[in-house]
Amino acid sequence: QVQLVDSGGGLVQPGGSLRLSCAASGFTFSYYVMSWHRQAPWKERELVAAITAGGVTNYADSVKGRFTISRHNAKSTVYLQMNSLKFDDTAVYFCHAFWGLVGRHYWGQGTQVTVSS
Repeated sequence: QVQLVDSGGGLVQPGGSLRLSCAASGFTFSYYVMSWHRQAPWKERELVAAITAGGVTNYADSVKGRFTISRHNAKSTVYLQMNSLKFDDTAVYFCHAFWGLVGRHYWGQGTQVTVSS
């Protein structure tokens, strides 16, 4: 059974930090491009950061220099370190796994991040 379990969200003040985790099971994690997406109220879901199987990373312009995505293949886990958080970072954050060769993809259940003073 495929599972992506997102965790680590919470309430944080502007300028604070959070670390999100996504624990994967039920598929060969190391084959997949892993990414984090977010969806704020009344907005479309957007890509935040991605990391390939080989460790190449990509970030949305809005989070460059503040967020860092990483993966630990032996633990089948992907992380998103979020620093210098802003009000606009408030959203539900979703983990996503994608294997283009066979066209498979999976979503986590999401974790709420709220930046508020």
